Amino acid sequence: MNDFLKNVMKEIGNEYASLAADGIEAGDVDSYIDTGSYIFNALLSGSIYGGLPSNKITALAGESATGKTYFAMGIVKTFLDADPDAGVIYFESESAITKDLIVSRGIDADRMVVVPVATVQEFRHSVLKILDSYLLQNESDRKPLFLCLDSLGMLSTTKEMEDTAEGKETRDMSRAQVLKASFRVMTLKLARAKVPMLVTNHTYDVIGSMFPQKEMGGGSGLKYAAGSIVYLSKKKEKDGTEVIGNIIHCKNHKSRLTVENKIVDVRLTYDEGLDRYYGLLELAEKYGVFKKVSTRYELPNGTKQFGKTILNDPKTYFTEEIMTQLEDAAQKEFKYGK
Repeated sequence: MNDFLKNVMKEIGNEYASLAADGIEAGDVDSYIDTGSYIFNALLSGSIYGGLPSNKITALAGESATGKTYFAMGIVKTFLDADPDAGVIYFESESAITKDLIVSRGIDADRMVVVPVATVQEFRHSVLKILDSYLLQNESDRKPLFLCLDSLGMLSTTKEMEDTAEGKETRDMSRAQVLKASFRVMTLKLARAKVPMLVTNHTYDVIGSMFPQKEMGGGSGLKYAAGSIVYLSKKKEKDGTEVIGNIIHCKNHKSRLTVENKIVDVRLTYDEGLDRYYGLLELAEKYGVFKKVSTRYELPNGTKQFGKTILNDPKTYFTEEIMTQLEDAAQKEFKYGK
């Protein structure tokens, strides 16, 4: 039977086909992209040392001003910091990115290409050309590459642009179909190239729903193509009267790797980006690594500290032993098949 199945693969000529025992090129995840936040890594991959799948699409969705762009910038910075040979191609449709913004986030601007895009077709054509060129390289010569689209919600279509130029007020009802077709083509190529893609998108309130409900715009294309979809909302963090950042609520709306509908909070500051350790205290308390005593946390050595004290000096309190316990806790909390 094994020989027959191998012959079948040759006959059908599908470049992505493989025996399951040899691994599934378009599905298996063999590495992750660190997001810069341990708890957000765990939400996406089930491991505090994981993160974005290296061969799938991850979507961040939220209302305007929920920090999607800053969140994406934080992940871009972490990706570039991890490898001096890495590069980022950032597709931008909102005209919100400036050189000053990139530099102020601590991102190496020499390794980041910003590509303004106006239509879905322009975005699709650019991505496919990049991936085709990337795949032509010998696998050993390929440097880590990260693609980001910010944002899907602002992309128009060729027809809509043409109608607008002609003074027509009609809406392009085929946009959702164009998006779906685009992601169908890109998903397999991203998997084969082992290139991650981060997509930001807008959400809106569902009218007529019995309960308050958010929905992601753009039709079903991204919903089916994305390996993970995280909905974001935020509250401002203040130091006295000064706003110094945001606490971002992250809900795992869809995931092929971890338990859905889990919610974590991450801290995003204006000067340092994502806080790596924020959110670990709650995980430590839930799984008995730290014990909450009134307003303080009791550590394994019996001492008690305020949460703010621990987060201000995390490397002192989150020791290697504690991190090992938190890794076990993260797998129990977020992974399937506990």
